[in-house]
Amino acid sequence: MNCIVIDDEATARMIISQLCSNVPTLNVLDEFPNAMQAIKYLNQNEVDLIFLDIHMPDFTGFDFIETLKNPPKIILTTSDPNFAIQAFEYDCIVDYLVKPIIQERFNKAIDKAEAKQKSPSLKETNTEKVETTSGNDLYVNIDRRLIKIDIPSIYLVEAKGDYIQVKTETKNYTVHSTLKKIAEKLPDSLFLKVHRSYIINTKKIIDIEDNSVLIKKDVIPVSRSNRPELMKRLNLL
Repeated sequence: MNCIVIDDEATARMIISQLCSNVPTLNVLDEFPNAMQAIKYLNQNEVDLIFLDIHMPDFTGFDFIETLKNPPKIILTTSDPNFAIQAFEYDCIVDYLVKPIIQERFNKAIDKAEAKQKSPSLKETNTEKVETTSGNDLYVNIDRRLIKIDIPSIYLVEAKGDYIQVKTETKNYTVHSTLKKIAEKLPDSLFLKVHRSYIINTKKIIDIEDNSVLIKKDVIPVSRSNRPELMKRLNLL
């Protein structure tokens, strides 16, 4: 697998590259000290795997992922263990390695990446049944029951670990799914992902201030990468 390493620390990049050199199936194409340089590279080159640090100046690892339309497989490498649950909201992330990384643990992460490469549609097949749509209706699987939700009544979808919370005008639903899956079922004309953990119904916005929006009583953060698209959606005077 062709891969790249993104980490603002030179020592960390060197260690990851050394770990990669001990795995015959890995080929490190390049290393980058920040996400912006990596984005420019990926605009012209394809890779199979990215080793990505979470905490980097100006542009976090999650912000970086949000910029990629079709991200390759990603292994997060970080000193912070607190984002593990959040990380697996993204289908492209195959593992989460906490520094210092030992070779044995590193090899297990590579095994996961290679397994996903051989059967990339496996997860898609298993989770496709979580939501199905018909016209303006969304059906969610809760406790082995398919419950119908009127799509225009949804004002917010929030990621919560391995689950999402779908908030409507009358009731909230907790569903075992991901934001990516439900985003595929919601019409772009109404809904927009404004943050890695939130999808909003843009017609339900009450107020916008700085990098947040108010919907009902919920104040929702808007990431820098998603703010331009949000502003395009608004009927500004």
